Amino acid sequence: MGEQIVKIGIIGCGGIANGKHMPSLKKFADVQMVAFCDIVKERAEKAAAEYGAPGAKVYTDYKELLKDESVDVVHVLTPNIDHSYITVDALNAGKHVMCEKPMAINTAEAQKMLDAAKKTGKKLTIGYQNRFRNDSLYLKQICDNGDLGEIYYARAKAIRRRGVPTWGVFIDEEKQGGGPLIDIGTHALDLTLWMMNNYEPEMVVGTKYRKLADTENAANNFGPWDPKKFTTEDSAFGFVRMKNGATIVVESSWALNTLDIGEARTALSGTKGGADMEGDRAKGALRINGEKNSRMFVETPELNVGGVDFFEGAGSFSASDLEARMWIDHIKDPSKPLTTKPEQAIVVTKILEAIYESAKTGKPVYFD
Repeated sequence: MGEQIVKIGIIGCGGIANGKHMPSLKKFADVQMVAFCDIVKERAEKAAAEYGAPGAKVYTDYKELLKDESVDVVHVLTPNIDHSYITVDALNAGKHVMCEKPMAINTAEAQKMLDAAKKTGKKLTIGYQNRFRNDSLYLKQICDNGDLGEIYYARAKAIRRRGVPTWGVFIDEEKQGGGPLIDIGTHALDLTLWMMNNYEPEMVVGTKYRKLADTENAANNFGPWDPKKFTTEDSAFGFVRMKNGATIVVESSWALNTLDIGEARTALSGTKGGADMEGDRAKGALRINGEKNSRMFVETPELNVGGVDFFEGAGSFSASDLEARMWIDHIKDPSKPLTTKPEQAIVVTKILEAIYESAKTGKPVYFD
């Protein structure tokens, strides 16, 4: 009997599909992309030609793709507003689902996804590939070993000085549900909660700003934005108190007058030591701090040498490749770990929504 081939349908053939998912899936001999859907037919046709198995089908209506019985797994790679209902429909159609981050535009929509996964027994994961970077995997080991002790203060950092994404629908509030907080802040918050292994928020206070978004011909790494189309915040910040008393500060911006920049990073302070991702990028950026023999120390592990220790033969794999590989392995053998559990991803959505809500009302948001 030959190796089990996992057959995948791609819904949404835009930037994240071409930049992350399809190139990673293409590397695996036990994966075939057999169906492609996009509201722009030419995008789906191009994806099918470049990444599809022989005879791959092309659709413009995702519901037609879901009727395709050859498809085992669906990757939902659409604007945020579409994540929930497409995922729910796919699960109900008997497909396993990888949904790109964030899980949904709000907690109610994310809960529908989680309920559908539980009802159908199908697998659901959310695309938080930054967990699979060398520095993240090494730091997770340190945290799980208890080397930092009780982690009671953390920073989730996603700060760009001028990095407003001017393509697609990123700056469209209606389609995305928000700006930098829901786009890149979500990665930093996911990393932080995962390292702390703490998914029980008690209270959130948040602020959001549109201070630079209306600037005409602004300097920007991705070219000037159109202020009329830029309907989201340009920065947002949150203060989160967890039920065990721990504090998390969330920082996100696409445009902010600062030099303290960095994306999808976490900084952790515990009773035995601390860690951050602000070190020498050439060495892997991770810095561990603490004290030994009545002296303070800083360690910078060499993480960019010899691939990733945690996955056999993973030297040539990117974080996105590792995420995809673990997902496919879990589909084939559910005893293997799931990349990102939806129960974890929904807490990220819950906190992001609370930051937005607090920013709007000027009041703290308390969780039950």
